[in-house]
Amino acid sequence: METIGFIGLGIMGAPMAGHLLDAGYKVIASDHRSKPPADLVAKGLKSVSGHAAVAKAADIIITMVPDTPQVADVLFGENGVVDGLAKGKLVIDMSSISPIETKTFAKKINELGCDYLDAPVSGGEVGARAASLTIMVGGEDKPFERAKPVFEKMGKNITLVGPNGVGQTTKVANQIVVALTIEAVAEALVFASKAGADPAKVRQALMGGLAASRILEVHGERMVKRTFAPGFRIELHQKDLNLALEGAKALGVSLPNTSTTQQLFNSCAANGGAKEDHSALVRALERMANFEVGGKAA
Repeated sequence: METIGFIGLGIMGAPMAGHLLDAGYKVIASDHRSKPPADLVAKGLKSVSGHAAVAKAADIIITMVPDTPQVADVLFGENGVVDGLAKGKLVIDMSSISPIETKTFAKKINELGCDYLDAPVSGGEVGARAASLTIMVGGEDKPFERAKPVFEKMGKNITLVGPNGVGQTTKVANQIVVALTIEAVAEALVFASKAGADPAKVRQALMGGLAASRILEVHGERMVKRTFAPGFRIELHQKDLNLALEGAKALGVSLPNTSTTQQLFNSCAANGGAKEDHSALVRALERMANFEVGGKAA
């Protein structure tokens, strides 16, 4: 089994790395900012000093960090991954970042004789912990086949969508669908609740019809129960919708409802909710209605 370097052991990255350890992979992490989680160390995670050392020790290097600048820094910054690469290694970025910058990153890695895959994920913390993530991959066939056994330890729906950058484009499209569906669920529950219906029972009824969705199931429950501890933070979804809107501008495409939903996220962030779960978008609608789902003034 190949040795895996894993950079980015956050809400998503830590359980993903844990599944690789459980499957018997040797996993190496960096203590660049902080010591790795104790539960992963107990499973056998090894740490080295700096990203270059991770790349030097590993056959496959996975990055799972918040945004494009962080990926650029991890890969190409001081003591970055490129300083530890050797011909034949595989770099996989599982972050959600700019499709345009991804193509640039891939070209630079390829010029060093290494392969590159962009493989962003969907499913949030729940999917990361359950190893049921959807993984949308951009890259060539050969490195994809090499990486597939690794992906299968972290996800279920794994698709090579196209060349480098297309994985990230697919993730942006995913985030449009997720954001707009969260907004639709929030509108429905605010409307029904203020009309006097029990939002928990409304959600239960809707789960049996055409309106049923994973977002109604999971995020609708969060809205009803007021549990907004982050599985995926509002500030990260803002970042993804910015990528969508910037891309749409470059393509000459109109995304009117994406733009509106971004304004609702902006409202939440302006009111101190940037680090709450993206299901807390409902708070923006509640403020406009002066009514909280469940029957209280907002």
